[in-house]
Amino acid sequence: MINTTDILNANILIVDDQQANIDLLEQMLTEAGYSNFTSTTDPFAVCALHSEHHFDLLLLDLQMPGMDGFQVMEALQQLEIDSYVPILVITAQPGHKLRALASGAKDFVSKPFDLVELKTRIHNMLEVRLLYKQLEQHNQILEQMVQERTAELRESEARFRCLAELSSDWYWEQDAVGNYTRTHGAVLEMLGIPAEDAPDDAVLSQKNESELVILRANIAARRPFLDLLFRRQSVDGEYQYFQVSGEPVFDASGRFTGYRGIGRNVTECMGAASIRRCELKPV
Repeated sequence: MINTTDILNANILIVDDQQANIDLLEQMLTEAGYSNFTSTTDPFAVCALHSEHHFDLLLLDLQMPGMDGFQVMEALQQLEIDSYVPILVITAQPGHKLRALASGAKDFVSKPFDLVELKTRIHNMLEVRLLYKQLEQHNQILEQMVQERTAELRESEARFRCLAELSSDWYWEQDAVGNYTRTHGAVLEMLGIPAEDAPDDAVLSQKNESELVILRANIAARRPFLDLLFRRQSVDGEYQYFQVSGEPVFDASGRFTGYRGIGRNVTECMGAASIRRCELKPV
């Protein structure tokens, strides 16, 4: 939240070609407790001053020789320093109100102005301006946090991919109905299946019925399974042996969305006579 001290310390610029008007405004600001303000009688200097100091409020006179307040506002808009240019117009021409607001002014006070009204408008505009800046800073912090979190997730994904590659021959994911949605690794090459001919269930196809019953029971119960061993006959008639592990995946509401897991080719570890578990060598 914005407190009174923040408002009284805000950076204010007074722009008026008449020094007497500037003196009056400076006196009013001082009496109200403002301490951080500057002034200029040269409208051509406004853009350079605002670029350097990024004022929280500009008190701008419209009727000035050489470059009037409308031209000053147009020049400020072209700077694109900020999407919110905080301008309070002070003029003796009430008929200029709509044009001033259309040109970028955020509020309007007619001369001769009432000091109480002017103080109130200055206070309100500064409060809005400082809240706007606070929101911008908050958004920048959030954006930085998102970028950092995204980088962390990418790094974590890279570590996971590396780990999966080191600890298994392939990584796989299935949707809720059992279709493979992602595979990573040379599983099709190991199975001797051309990629263009590979069915969705190529990885776990041609298992014997007992293995299939175990797998279906685990999936139906949404249970994880570890080192499920199955046998598959390759195109040349040789048997290949695989170990597959998987776990169910649920979304934030607890709805089942599929399975994911890893697999290894353990043919070299298996004896020709029977199917048995083997102790995998560490990578």
